[in-house]
Amino acid sequence: MRKVITYGTYDLLHYGHIRLLERAKALGDYLIVGVTADSFDKVRGKINVSQSLTQRIENVRKTGLADEVIVEEYEGQKIDDIKRLGVDVFTVGSDWRGYFDYLSEFCEVVYLDRTQGVSSTELRSDRASLRLGFIGCAKEMVKQSAEVGYVNGMTVSGVFDPYGGTSPELEVYSRMDGYDQLLESSDAVFVLSHSKDHFKHVKTALEAGKHVICESPVALSEAECDELFALADESGLVFAEALKTAYATAYHRMLLLVQSGRIGRVVSVQSTCTSLADLQNGGDALTEKWSSADAWLPTALLPILQILGYETRLCAMTRADFGSAPGYDAFGKVDFVYRGAAATAMFGKGVKAEGSLVVAGTEGYVFVPAPWWKTDYFEIRREDQTQNRRFFYQLDGEGIRNELASFARAIQTDHGYAFIERETTRAIAGLVGRFVSCGDGVLTIDSVS
Repeated sequence: MRKVITYGTYDLLHYGHIRLLERAKALGDYLIVGVTADSFDKVRGKINVSQSLTQRIENVRKTGLADEVIVEEYEGQKIDDIKRLGVDVFTVGSDWRGYFDYLSEFCEVVYLDRTQGVSSTELRSDRASLRLGFIGCAKEMVKQSAEVGYVNGMTVSGVFDPYGGTSPELEVYSRMDGYDQLLESSDAVFVLSHSKDHFKHVKTALEAGKHVICESPVALSEAECDELFALADESGLVFAEALKTAYATAYHRMLLLVQSGRIGRVVSVQSTCTSLADLQNGGDALTEKWSSADAWLPTALLPILQILGYETRLCAMTRADFGSAPGYDAFGKVDFVYRGAAATAMFGKGVKAEGSLVVAGTEGYVFVPAPWWKTDYFEIRREDQTQNRRFFYQLDGEGIRNELASFARAIQTDHGYAFIERETTRAIAGLVGRFVSCGDGVLTIDSVS
């Protein structure tokens, strides 16, 4: 028996896929089809595959061409599969010509010409065509706009800095003269302005009928959040909070493990986010508008709110200005008391501390090393060290490209998986707003729910 093996994503299965499978089948007596897993696709840069792995496998089976279907989960697996399954021929589309020549050591390698004019990429692009405009500080728009290229069908329609800033990296995009012009040329907007301006920029976009993704916090009170969510719902628009950490694979998997009870009942969350980069580079960062609360408080709050929730009995805020410009917080700390649990968020641009995340439970704890907000690794540690476990996940684009892909998918399908719940968005907005207004010193709040 002559065995043939081929691999692919097979997203939105089309005539080109079927023709390739038919020709692969003709090369032997038994065809094995490897369907790439979602995690492996992400490693290869395919972050916006439209269909689930289960759907894609079922679609391949329905063709009746595959004698056996396997899942491709890791780089280098092709060699293992060829040896393990006794494969005689490896085949793939001609757009990969030369790339898999190394497999000729283990079996015959055949490159098949692809059907012209048909591709899953083009189909996804047509379905998800989305012109995304950016409004905000130039330096904040550089990183996010660069990640747009990883999302099929998404393009940057233009950029607008209401504060008059520029950046050489943004010169490749259309520079708009005003917000109205940006909205006219866009299907959706990414709001990256100062937090005090988020509410008005988001509201203006929603009233113009545009989908919105906004850097956290989306507003500075729960009431403002409710108004924006109501406006989005009434207009049938997607309104999402941009907080890249929530979309980073390692963080998300850690959250799921904690919520599933892997460390028992959670009794403490300690989150620290600090940086001195602005001080080192400019020397006068403490006079800038981007204070510690703007830069770090939403991120520091994220795991606390997602793990312990919003029903706190007591909240104490500590803020230090260090003699900086009025209204600028150089350091802050928020302490929460829950029923049976406690939490602390520490953050600052004028102080440096170990930027780790520790989630303590009754059966063990989770340790995420600095910088935890963009980590690719975490540990579950227990009393018996032989039971410790380490988890590693690819970090691409610091979570930003996953964030953009999720936003595009929500628009495309009229629904989307919420990595950040609305209750979390409301709580972050309310807490940041209270912190900004509390002044230098300590503010105690009986409840934040």
